Amino acid sequence: MTQLDVRPGATDKGDGAPADGMRAKGLSGNSVGLLGSAVIGVSTVAPVYCLTSTLGSTAGEVGPQMPAVFLAGFLPMLLVAFAYRELNKAMPDCGTSFTWTVKAFGPRVGWMCGWGLVIATIIVLSNLAGVATSYFWLLAGEITGSDAVAGLDGDKAVHIATCLTLIAVATVISYRGMTATKGLQYTLVALQLLVLAVFVAMAFTKAGGTDFPTSADFSWSWLNPFAVQSFAAFTAGLSLSIFMYWGWDACLTANEETSGSSRTPGRAALVAMVVLVGSYLATGIAAQMVVGSGDQGLGLANPETSDNVFAALAGPVMGPALGVLLFVAVLASAAASLQTTFIPVARTVLAMSAYEALPASYAEVHPRFRTPGRATVTAGVATGVFYTVMTLVSEHVLVDTIYALGLMICFYYALTAFACAWYFRADLRASGRDLLFKGVFPVVGGLLLAAVFVKTLADMWDPAYGSGSSVLGVGSVFVIGVGLLALGLVVMTVMRHRSPAFFRGEVLTRSTPALVAED
Repeated sequence: MTQLDVRPGATDKGDGAPADGMRAKGLSGNSVGLLGSAVIGVSTVAPVYCLTSTLGSTAGEVGPQMPAVFLAGFLPMLLVAFAYRELNKAMPDCGTSFTWTVKAFGPRVGWMCGWGLVIATIIVLSNLAGVATSYFWLLAGEITGSDAVAGLDGDKAVHIATCLTLIAVATVISYRGMTATKGLQYTLVALQLLVLAVFVAMAFTKAGGTDFPTSADFSWSWLNPFAVQSFAAFTAGLSLSIFMYWGWDACLTANEETSGSSRTPGRAALVAMVVLVGSYLATGIAAQMVVGSGDQGLGLANPETSDNVFAALAGPVMGPALGVLLFVAVLASAAASLQTTFIPVARTVLAMSAYEALPASYAEVHPRFRTPGRATVTAGVATGVFYTVMTLVSEHVLVDTIYALGLMICFYYALTAFACAWYFRADLRASGRDLLFKGVFPVVGGLLLAAVFVKTLADMWDPAYGSGSSVLGVGSVFVIGVGLLALGLVVMTVMRHRSPAFFRGEVLTRSTPALVAED
């Protein structure tokens, strides 16, 4: 069982309890440096997978302004990243959003923020496992030259068995600790970025060639978000863009295992964000130049290929031999993200349990690997069960669950951003720097995400949103998204009876620093 110690720098009340409720979890400290932390952040986002699955959809919504929407989606993520950095400086705790919102707004809001993060991560894990499975068989078919092998992905029993195997492998690697995670991620992330660089270079070279009749000349208007034809199209594209950046905060949840836990994770998050936006812009512009953003031929918005752009462009742009590398990169991207995405969910559950917001058994840390063993295994089992049930019940339900993910992302990111401004409210007059980074930037980022949350909620009411299915005339995506948040209220009510001390604010106390010293 983890040792519940006072955090460094905290004072003791005299009875062994932390003065502010902050607790160490027994995790392996100093396991990851700045580079390793940034790699974890990039890996969790899965840039190659995000690009192949959303380039076409975004182009279909906003046309040639796709790169501009990538920049627009980067803005709220960057502003929220500043909030995470400031909060992590003051409270380097692996509970991140959960812990920080409890400190700012109290136990109930904090508990729901943690719930939003956990549910969003379980949904993403199941989706990543499914994508990795599909690309595993697609790659096997390419290597063997057999359509029958590639077609095994369509066999539901084979697909589920392969998916569960990948989930089990990812769980074991995460269970064995940050050192194992870091070593594997260096290779997988380097592979992704290298293959993307080759694709971009070859796309620039071939743009305008006779083999690509839909090529388009670069225009600076591609970077102008105000050139999007309608506000509805812009918000739809922005929602997709925000999803593409989700996951960078994984490096913050590993803060208690990172060297320089108060500063390194925040810096790593910003490094990861810069790498992501650079990769997205370069790839988006190169792809648009070589095939255009239309819906004809190899155009990015062609509905026959928009769900998996790289599968259509790999051969034409990179050739048969190098094209296989793009399939490998997508598989590596999904597999790498599947493995690192266990980090935020397991450590959030660990923190919630350590602070008595969840059953105490989830606070157990493996004595050898010093990882949240039970929380990691539980996340793996929950992911496998969720994906299996959804696949057997209805693939439409699985698709709608993924669409509902954006609601969860905006929910807990926005709450964390607002928590930063409120927690540091006494600091905002101390300096111009504090006003911007602890107040203005987080609030603007939170408001932008809150606006997307409200707009997405309204759009979800329409049955046409997502798979097109409905429940009593209400869109299934709305029912699933709101239903999952409502389920959190039910679980929280149960935990209020089991752990009344946490919900009375006696375990993790709400506080506001008079002035937080700068590093």
